Amino acid sequence: MRDSDIEVRRRVREGDRETFGELYEEFARAVLNHALRLTGNWQTAEDVMSETFLAAWRNRARVREDGGTLLPWLLGIATHKAENARRSTRRRQLFLARQPGPDTVEDFAPQAAGRIDDARRLRAVQASLSRLRQHEREVLALCVWSGLDYQQTAEALGVSVGTVRSRLSRARTKLARLAEENLAGENLGEQDLADRNGANRTLANRHLAERNLAGQDTEPRTTRGEMTSAAALAAVPARKELA
Repeated sequence: MRDSDIEVRRRVREGDRETFGELYEEFARAVLNHALRLTGNWQTAEDVMSETFLAAWRNRARVREDGGTLLPWLLGIATHKAENARRSTRRRQLFLARQPGPDTVEDFAPQAAGRIDDARRLRAVQASLSRLRQHEREVLALCVWSGLDYQQTAEALGVSVGTVRSRLSRARTKLARLAEENLAGENLGEQDLADRNGANRTLANRHLAERNLAGQDTEPRTTRGEMTSAAALAAVPARKELA
């Protein structure tokens, strides 16, 4: 434990705004990443981060005078806020599922392959996390992804170190198995879609060849300025993705 940690705790308890601002600058990214891992959504994670520091400021008088870094305290608050957000999202999704769906509009904007792969893996991990018990999700996010040790994780969750160890062991085993299952399922789905698209293209090419042979090709000529090449289409700026 550093003397500076004790001083930071004292100043936060006293409501020193400058010290609290420094606390935000130091740990905002860690809180945001923790919230993202628990919620799987950038916008929700940003809301959780904001609510975490607002709650921390309101409850600053509860900070103990002795102790180490305040990161476990902040991540403990964020854990509860993220779970509340998950529950709210589930209720909203259940409501929307009962409503008529909008017409589907295909989006032709090009996407970076690396970003697609990252999003795919995040979906797989998030889907796996959703199948873990709440206390398993929390200890995994705190101890593995946020880098807290067993004692700090126990402090954040208000449980014993032994409980943290056992929950973490179960969570790691289950998450590895579930993530592999989800990724394998996505791969099968993508292969099935590729097979169907290939069959559709083959059928379309066959019909076009038959029309050409019959002298009935009614395909309109390309108008001036129309983009037809893959390079031209790729040059269209991609729509900025909103998380």
